Amino acid sequence: MKVELFVPCIIDQFCPEVAWATMKVLERSGVEVEYNPEQTCCGRFAYDAGFIEDAKELGDKFLNDFSYNGPVVAPSSSCVHYIKKRYPELFFNTANHLNFKRMVANVYELTDFLVNKIQFDDFGAEFPYKVTFHDSCSASLGMGLGKEARQLLSKVKGLELLEMKQSDMCCGADLSLQINHETLASGMANHKVRNAMNTGADYIVSTDMSCLMHMKSFIEKEGLPIKVIHIAEVLVSGWL
Repeated sequence: MKVELFVPCIIDQFCPEVAWATMKVLERSGVEVEYNPEQTCCGRFAYDAGFIEDAKELGDKFLNDFSYNGPVVAPSSSCVHYIKKRYPELFFNTANHLNFKRMVANVYELTDFLVNKIQFDDFGAEFPYKVTFHDSCSASLGMGLGKEARQLLSKVKGLELLEMKQSDMCCGADLSLQINHETLASGMANHKVRNAMNTGADYIVSTDMSCLMHMKSFIEKEGLPIKVIHIAEVLVSGWL
């Protein structure tokens, strides 16, 4: 099977190691990976900020950057959810109508693709730490995902998964919330990180880098003894 890798702008600019880990995970699962370096933002941040026309412009380019010869896979539940939920309203009956329909039908968040599409869950990874899993709003509430990541983590040697209270509660990572209601966003991060720390975990794992970056900022500001890591980075540990 051939897949196209979608690297969200936030990962491309701030966490390229997550993109690299995602590519290696996909290759190890037996698929052929294609990546178009001309791709940029899907338009989510512009849309969330209320710049709808800018979101459309970015989305038009994004849709034209893929060949649609196979599934499009991304290590970001929030971007995949945005595409599935917002592209139908942005591009219905437009020049990109066909491509938007292809994209919505074929775009997958990484864990969804691995577990539900190709049924591959054991990468021979080793990660000898205690971890707790953060269910992002986009993954759990938006797409009904969560068990997939836990299934993948259960196959990682040495890893101990400790469930936190309210694992699906929002961490406050929404961009407009952080900009317009900074105190509230920080308080939500505080609540989520404290729940994670109460498990005794060494790491918070998630499928959403936006959430992890938001929590990491709070953790570093407060000097707390816990780290964050994307699930793709866990899955390459011990063999890459």
